[in-house]
Amino acid sequence: MLKKLLLSFALLASLAGAAWADTAPDAFVRTISNEVLDTAKADKAIQAGDIAKIVTLVDTKVMPHVNFEAVTRSAVGPQWRQATPEQRTKLQAEFKTLLVRVYAGALTQIKDQTTEITKTQPVPNSSQVVVQSEVKGKGEPIKLDYRLDKVDAGWKIIDVNVGGIWLVTSYRSQFAQELSKGGLDGLIATLVERNAKAAGGTKS
Repeated sequence: MLKKLLLSFALLASLAGAAWADTAPDAFVRTISNEVLDTAKADKAIQAGDIAKIVTLVDTKVMPHVNFEAVTRSAVGPQWRQATPEQRTKLQAEFKTLLVRVYAGALTQIKDQTTEITKTQPVPNSSQVVVQSEVKGKGEPIKLDYRLDKVDAGWKIIDVNVGGIWLVTSYRSQFAQELSKGGLDGLIATLVERNAKAAGGTKS
């Protein structure tokens, strides 16, 4: 499941420089998926696991197109309302660093996959849609759902579902355990520690 989750993140990795304001959500997902697959397959440095290059790629091309405040707020849950501006800034920065590393690891998994959009569903009473897709390669297809929200600049990614597990929901469960033990500062400290280990090449 972890490998599939990592792969799903990689499919979001080529977003910069495009005008998405008038793009349909299925076209948005199809375009970025195909572009990242092609880029990852063709780049020997990415295939070889050049972490510095991969992190730069993800940080510049993925994160500007994610509604990161919404993602972090949802993952933290109700305690987000009690967080100070400084705590919110730290939570977003550390969570972003964590996810960038996850995306970076995912890019080395790309080999011969292709992607196919299967369905687009509006989320009732909201500006959101869920775009369903399948990543096909060797073995069983990986089913992916992308939750997108429409803003003035176009579509923003706010969650990813792999095999029935939403990314934000998964992290919310992990974060809840840390929040129950040490509150917001405890969660921040845990994220700082995990990111430091990852940067040092230690598995977190």
